[in-house]
Amino acid sequence: MERRMTWYQAVADCEARGEPYVLVSVLGVTGSVPREPASKMVVTGEQSYDTIGGGHLEYRICLQAREKLARQDYTGELAHFPLGASLGQCCGGSVSVLLEAQPGCEQALVIFGAGHVARALTTILADLPWRITWVDERRDQFPADVPANIHIHHTDDPAGDAPELCAGKQVLILTHNHALDFELCRTLLMAGTCRGIGLIGSATKADRFRKRLDHRGFSEAAISSIRCPVGDTSVPGKRPMEVAVSISAELLRLAADNDASTPARRGLPWKELRGLIQENDTRESQE
Repeated sequence: MERRMTWYQAVADCEARGEPYVLVSVLGVTGSVPREPASKMVVTGEQSYDTIGGGHLEYRICLQAREKLARQDYTGELAHFPLGASLGQCCGGSVSVLLEAQPGCEQALVIFGAGHVARALTTILADLPWRITWVDERRDQFPADVPANIHIHHTDDPAGDAPELCAGKQVLILTHNHALDFELCRTLLMAGTCRGIGLIGSATKADRFRKRLDHRGFSEAAISSIRCPVGDTSVPGKRPMEVAVSISAELLRLAADNDASTPARRGLPWKELRGLIQENDTRESQE
């Protein structure tokens, strides 16, 4: 039987894998309640770990936490829950909780191909804050052990799976098959939902693909969005690890550009926090 994680083990696991989560903490209670202040639990998009008391209270809090994750709302939030008829719990007290949403790794990457360059690249990315999906048709090409932030996706139809896998993410096409490379480029340009496409290959390959995509009716802007040859050209060398370093440098630059365009997250403003505390005090005095 799988051992269930405590809240602090779940936090460490989510941080290692780059999975967004919400840390729920009981801040204050009145009357009879399932758990005391400082009780905590962790909620992800699909799982919950540890408990703040169970029942409909926990169900409501998990629902609220997952709504925050779905909105990508990574701010703090205070919530108050009277344990009366509305929650179907007979404790008769009330619970105030803090929901702290954490984004995990905001940079998401899909790598197609499990050859020499991809294996070298995943060695580097293991120590960087990226959530990675690694795709190949050949199961035996994947190493036996992969870092916690990498999810292996074995499929016999990489191009068919690509639109769903790559939506909102950076994509690297590093396969051994030029026909598959082109089909992935075509499919992803048609979907138009990935954040960027990097394609391994020579300048000759890049020119050939551009002409083929132009004949398929894709715009110049769409075709130019494919970075080929992929990588930072200031990094020399053609060995797999040297190419991987070049690609990593380019990914870091792209990530930095994305971070610069994203407003900094802030916690609860003091006025809002004070108002919530006063509202909570008023409720408690009425109970």
